[in-house]
Amino acid sequence: MGGTHIDAAKNLTAELPIEAIPAPEKVVLPLSMHIGAPAKPLVQPGEKVYLGQKIAEAQGAVSSNIHASVSGMVVGSERRFLPNGTVAACMVIKNDGQDTLDPTITPRESGLVLPPDEIRQLLAEKGIVGMGGATFPTHVKYAPQSSGRIIDTVILNGIECEPFITADYRILIEHADEVIRGLKYFLKASLANKGIIAIEDNKPRAIELFNQLTADDPNISVVVCPEKYPQGSERHLIYAVTGRVVPERALPSAVGVIVDNVATAMQAALAVKDDLPCYERIVTVSGNAVHKPGNYRVRIGTLYSHLVEQGAQGLKNAPARIISGGPMMGFSLHSLDFPVLKGTGGLLLFDHQSELAKLPPENPCVRCGKCVDTCPMFLEPTQLFKAVKRRDWPTALAGHVGTCIECGSCAYNCPANIPLVQYIRMGKQFILTDGFGGHNPYYKK
Repeated sequence: MGGTHIDAAKNLTAELPIEAIPAPEKVVLPLSMHIGAPAKPLVQPGEKVYLGQKIAEAQGAVSSNIHASVSGMVVGSERRFLPNGTVAACMVIKNDGQDTLDPTITPRESGLVLPPDEIRQLLAEKGIVGMGGATFPTHVKYAPQSSGRIIDTVILNGIECEPFITADYRILIEHADEVIRGLKYFLKASLANKGIIAIEDNKPRAIELFNQLTADDPNISVVVCPEKYPQGSERHLIYAVTGRVVPERALPSAVGVIVDNVATAMQAALAVKDDLPCYERIVTVSGNAVHKPGNYRVRIGTLYSHLVEQGAQGLKNAPARIISGGPMMGFSLHSLDFPVLKGTGGLLLFDHQSELAKLPPENPCVRCGKCVDTCPMFLEPTQLFKAVKRRDWPTALAGHVGTCIECGSCAYNCPANIPLVQYIRMGKQFILTDGFGGHNPYYKK
């Protein structure tokens, strides 16, 4: 029960190899592109920086370091909107075109000889966060459990169930060795003895490849999951591959599991063995409004406009809709003047002829129950939507609004075209920030 079958629409880019695009003339690096406290700047305008140099330091228990994605000069700081609608302080670096690597970066022959605490320290120092979109600082996940709970399983999420996005799939195909190496680092950092690579059954090539590469490793296995959205959701993936149920408001560690994205594993492999910080990532650009859909290796802080021009060879038609991320959980944008973040997996552009660019009018709820049937969290989206509209926060809280994972299944299946997930997301944000007087279990003080 719950979830929905949707058109994956990955044929435009699934078989296109990753291409590196030239670094831009400038990068815009937000100090808050992760869950937790913003990083504190370590450099000032007018200072020269190396590629990979730490330019902002994590603050507090949950935060992440930021590194320069080009060599050059810091030319300013500014506040700007990010794709999710939040505003963040950003550092702007003018590229000198030299890509002069930070001289303190020193690759090592093997990362597996390092003790667990050193692996965790490297994950922290190199700014590794969840690159599947959540952007939770990775080193925090692997910190020893204060509760004394034992982590016995690490799951790599290779599901990538969002339509159009194929960045993770290309990582599985082209960087399989790094993915497995990253998983081994995660196993050592967490002291877990079981690693699982979860892949959806619509990726037979990746399944065959990883079955071959892990055949001789008794601690790592490949689990094939049925294609159904949102199979890649952390809680549902844990249940699908282990049968364990994560309690409401609890983390996966409560059931002895840590989940990380395959892109995060690849980045961890580069951090631990090659000593490289997180300064680039793979992004899928797709949609019928660009000349060349594809999967591109791009520097963090690159503006979307540069990514489209240099990677997708510009616009074929004027975009009627721009989406950062995927069509189910992504964010609609009004322009391409936004930077690529650590959690950016896709950029979609559709012209006026595309069905995805059309926004049909919202109609009254017909009480069909489709949103309830497809909600993977067993909520009643229509009731939550009505509660949010009338700002009835006690009813929203009683309906467990905080457990919504914002997958968009309800809105996708609504025949009345009600943007259910958008209403619920707004309600959650109000409760989280204003706290409804602080008297609710989801309030962040």
